[in-house]
Amino acid sequence: MADVIKLLPDHVINQIAAGEVIQRPASAVKELLENAIDAGSTKIKLIVKDAGKTLIQVIDNGCGMSETDTRLAFEKHATSKISTAEDIFSIRTKGFRGEALASIAAVAAVELKTRKRESDFGCLIEMDYGKPVKLEPCQCEPGSSFTVKNLFFNIPARKTFLKSDPVELRHIIDELQRVVLPHPEIEFIMFNNNQQVFHLPAGTLRQRIINLFDSKYGEKIAPISEETTILKLTGYIGKPEYARKTRGEQFFFVNNRFIKSNYLNHAVQSAYAELIAKEGTYPSYFIFMDLPPDKIDVNIHPTKTEIKFEDESAIYAILKATIKKSLGQNHIIPPMDFNQEMSIQINPVKPGDPIRMPQIKINPKYNPFEEEEKQKNQKPYVKSERKGIDQREFVTSLEAPVLEHYLEHEKSTEFDWTEQVGQAYIIASKNKKLIIIDQQLAWERVFYDEAFASIQNSKSIPSQKELFPQTLQFSVTDFAVLNEMLPDLRLLGFDLSEFGKQTFIVYGVPSGVESSAVHGLLEEILEHFKQGDAKEIKRPRAEVLSRIYARRMAWKNCKPLKKEEREELLNRLFSTASPANAPEGKRIFIELEQDHILALLKQT
Repeated sequence: MADVIKLLPDHVINQIAAGEVIQRPASAVKELLENAIDAGSTKIKLIVKDAGKTLIQVIDNGCGMSETDTRLAFEKHATSKISTAEDIFSIRTKGFRGEALASIAAVAAVELKTRKRESDFGCLIEMDYGKPVKLEPCQCEPGSSFTVKNLFFNIPARKTFLKSDPVELRHIIDELQRVVLPHPEIEFIMFNNNQQVFHLPAGTLRQRIINLFDSKYGEKIAPISEETTILKLTGYIGKPEYARKTRGEQFFFVNNRFIKSNYLNHAVQSAYAELIAKEGTYPSYFIFMDLPPDKIDVNIHPTKTEIKFEDESAIYAILKATIKKSLGQNHIIPPMDFNQEMSIQINPVKPGDPIRMPQIKINPKYNPFEEEEKQKNQKPYVKSERKGIDQREFVTSLEAPVLEHYLEHEKSTEFDWTEQVGQAYIIASKNKKLIIIDQQLAWERVFYDEAFASIQNSKSIPSQKELFPQTLQFSVTDFAVLNEMLPDLRLLGFDLSEFGKQTFIVYGVPSGVESSAVHGLLEEILEHFKQGDAKEIKRPRAEVLSRIYARRMAWKNCKPLKKEEREELLNRLFSTASPANAPEGKRIFIELEQDHILALLKQT
């Protein structure tokens, strides 16, 4: 039998390794920016075209490289950051594995011009998908200029999985933000398709946050600072009243390296308990933790965004306490409740008053075994499949005239009558059955089908014009996401247009949506599309937008309805393709036969 195991060629090995490090254009941007920082740069320029698919260029004024270093830079595991295994546990630089440049060169055409400040000439090297094709002296400015062209051109399968330009640009901006925040002392400039996106001058962390996100951001944040024997904490946290429906501006940095940690995020959320009024809103934070390098392990993930702490529980407690302290120092504390419970009165004993022993009243006839026997003999009752609707409790809670009305019309074959119970349920009679409808879920199904059909058929939902058009400003990332979704949003009734940098002007909103709710609704939409690609892959954008729109419109319409309004809702519901279930799969209504109702009533 012939041998089947063989060594893979170097170019195949490099492409496999590149797949772990360079997943999209943003990955290459991150690696190149971090190299520029490690080179001691004070000014870094990022230039991209077609969201990095065609061109990525990073120019810095750092230390530059010699000819020998230039040649070695693209070799796998060639690095200037470490030399022994022990060095891994004392890392302060961004990179250390020596994989980034080799991985980028394996999947793109790369050109590097670099010169050390003390040298008269620089060095030019060109790499063609992993192979060096040119190495020669050149004239260039001190520092380095990396140019990456036609990323993934030699891996068509990987290229087809890239998203649209706005989505890929959003990922690039996300990576840029994570790199520039811990280095406010460095000037950063970014261009996309020859248009300037950012110019971030060197300054303080607070100035960097304001320049990066919003000119009014200074009034929305409060500083934090704490130093212990375990770590040093600095940064800024968002004031509770500015909590948003999107969690985009949430950053943890450990030794100036961006990390992700659900555990530490929970500590932050816990510190804000009772301070954030609305559920589903999130505070912003820019938190920097400085620890001894030997107390953490950053070498557990190719992207280095996940790390292990030696004492994670202690860091959790310190982080939570520090945030609560800052909220208190900045007078961001829960208001005192002056409407406290007054049913408990404590009367002080005055001199000379007689002392009386406390008296406890008991029922001498109480028999706990008798109560237990009653519970055992009680007949069980049936619950609906839909969580939250208890058939027995619901039927027994109906007023007698309502049931009598149903029993009188038991032979009806149409919706000949409807009633409403509070703002939650509608009851109707049809085909000898009592139908109990969840009003909110019914509206969700109706609005979802209408919205989805509008997007699919490119037919707009009616829009109500604003008497005074309003302007809405977003971060660069949010603006890019909304701009990509603009055609679908207009089909849902949002009459939006670009109005200057990172700003939209609102001329009209969907019928039934209040002007004051537009910003919150758009933030809710943004949240769904910013939290990872998994949701985008599993659900088409039209479906996600329709679901969000339907939930908001349903909530607005959950109110007491007139008889004709109830009948209109039921007619619209039962004309949809799936009247039995809401878009999320919940059951909208239950049907009860007369015998079933009588059986439920006998159990009471």
